[in-house]
Amino acid sequence: MEDLSFLVKEGAEISVRVTPKASRNAVVMKDGQIRVYVTVVPEGGKANAAVQKLLANTLGIAKSRLRLIRGDTARDKVFRVLGG
Repeated sequence: MEDLSFLVKEGAEISVRVTPKASRNAVVMKDGQIRVYVTVVPEGGKANAAVQKLLANTLGIAKSRLRLIRGDTARDKVFRVLGG
């Protein structure tokens, strides 16, 4: 997994591209873009929850400090880092 701890600043917005139904869970930095691969299917918010948990784990913060602000049903999502 990538070390993305440098992105953890209160109020920072983190853009990611999500691939659901992947063969494994992973967070990868590719060409300056963060790609998140999750094994769950994109229904009922399951993929969003998995992305939030995996991204928070990679950033080294609690998942409650990440809020999805754009892209609820899209592959391109934006999360905001909240104060903690």
